[in-house]
Amino acid sequence: MPEIIIYTTKICPYCTMAKRLLERKGAGYTEINVDAEPGLREQMIEKTQRRTVPQIFIGNRHIGGFDDLQALDKNQELDPLLRD
Repeated sequence: MPEIIIYTTKICPYCTMAKRLLERKGAGYTEINVDAEPGLREQMIEKTQRRTVPQIFIGNRHIGGFDDLQALDKNQELDPLLRD
């Protein structure tokens, strides 16, 4: 299974939904809470060109946010990504 990184904040319902979806798939992930230390949000913005959370990476591929992750799942494209 590829490394999964998810940038989050503490009070983000979309972050919670994304983590639950990944957990239902049996996928482990590394969570980076951008509120936890100065500079993490800027790091996320630099990597993704987006300001909103969650921002999800599967391997080297930037998935985007929860809606993007959910769309992959609905189109049956998420499981193959998680197996690579």
